[in-house]
Amino acid sequence: MNAVSSRGAQTILAPGSTIGILGGGQLGRMLAVAASRLGLNVHIYSPSAECPAAPVAQTVSVGAFDDVEAIIKFAKTCDAVTYEFENVPAVSAKGASSVTPLRPGARALDVSQDRLIEKSFLRAQVGVEVAGFEDVNSVYDLKRAVKRLGLPCVLKTRRLGYDGKGQVIIRSEAEIDAAWTTLAPAPCILEAFIPFEREVSIVAARGLDGQIKAYPLTENVHRNHILHTSTAPATQDNGSAAKIAAKILDHLDYVGVMGVEFFQMTDGRLIVNEIAPRVHNSGHWTQDAGCTDQFEQHIRAVAGWPLGDTTPRHRVVMTNLIGDDVEAWATLAKDPATHLHLYGKSEIREGRKMGHINRISPST
Repeated sequence: MNAVSSRGAQTILAPGSTIGILGGGQLGRMLAVAASRLGLNVHIYSPSAECPAAPVAQTVSVGAFDDVEAIIKFAKTCDAVTYEFENVPAVSAKGASSVTPLRPGARALDVSQDRLIEKSFLRAQVGVEVAGFEDVNSVYDLKRAVKRLGLPCVLKTRRLGYDGKGQVIIRSEAEIDAAWTTLAPAPCILEAFIPFEREVSIVAARGLDGQIKAYPLTENVHRNHILHTSTAPATQDNGSAAKIAAKILDHLDYVGVMGVEFFQMTDGRLIVNEIAPRVHNSGHWTQDAGCTDQFEQHIRAVAGWPLGDTTPRHRVVMTNLIGDDVEAWATLAKDPATHLHLYGKSEIREGRKMGHINRISPST
């Protein structure tokens, strides 16, 4: 254990300290690589010893995410703990925080793991605009909610949905029963359909001292509900997304990097879609933009270090490599303007994120 100084109860980590990461996927892998550049060690906790982060971490502990005792034991070996995805059980994260600093804190998980709680928090406590929503626990609730919100609308499970999973669009009253049958008996939320002009996001960080730095706005394009491309800096950025992100970070007393996704309307108004308390897929472009990338930024925040520069020197288009897309790695690697990032996953599956590329051009 190498933590060397404190700002009150806020431990600042020295080089040689160990950061624990709950989760060993590609985000954990890229966080571990960033930590190594700063002279910090990484201890991964994952259900699988063959996870993508394992080859680049100093230590790997294998265990279930709901095994609170195992996670407490893991946390005791670390100088600070973070997480690479938002579905770590909050009770497990709180267990880790009982023995070592947890950054971001468990409250971010409490809020982001449940869409109903998240939407309520954003609207009532932060005071930002979200889509209209209704709590749904039965087909009768759903029918009443559809009448209040109108058609079309989107039925989503409150927990565990991602990349389009756990949601159904309802376009007519005749589809209500089938939509409920698809997702029942899971508790659900019904959201109003937003006729957006484009989807954008912002990645921002808050340090241990409360300093906030945001990257430029990013424009996103999805295919089959999975992020396809992120282009940054986006056009028509008036700074409002960064201000919204800062309000969310402050309300959560957050430490680390967060992704905030928005629907942008034709009049420029931004409606928050969701928050992700972690490094974010739409921030991968930062790795080759000529500024501090989001992974190093998160490690800096978790370690209590000063935040890095967020001003890109290049315009970047990030493209996810999904499934068989990764087979073109050799061709992609030939292009001097293309930076290839592979995740070390041994099995190619349809819809699985296998890597990404960043294509750079001079910033204008």
